[in-house]
Amino acid sequence: MATSDELRIDAPHRELLDQILDKWSLSVLNELCERPCRFNELRRAIPQVTQKSLTATLRRLERNGVIEREVVSTRPVAVRYRITRLGKTLRPPIDVLLAWAAHHMPAIEHARATFDSASGT
Repeated sequence: MATSDELRIDAPHRELLDQILDKWSLSVLNELCERPCRFNELRRAIPQVTQKSLTATLRRLERNGVIEREVVSTRPVAVRYRITRLGKTLRPPIDVLLAWAAHHMPAIEHARATFDSASGT
């Protein structure tokens, strides 16, 4: 049995973290924290993402309640994405994680270089 101080990452937690901390989700959330965006606005803001990857990322984030999809009744019909109240609560822990990474990046890069030179890669 886990104590209250013990860190436990069960399958549902792992799945959620994989989905909100994946390659494109942080970029999408960063854009949507600023303002609601249409699909093509997100594509322009994150030019490296493919249409297929962006679609899959948006669907995962919507499924988890982090963003919402709104159909805008214009001609042609448009879809706008916005971050939800739940999604906004992700900002502080993600900022802490990014600050940790920035602070420790020199040590991480040194460890990578040491590992790579020892393993011959």
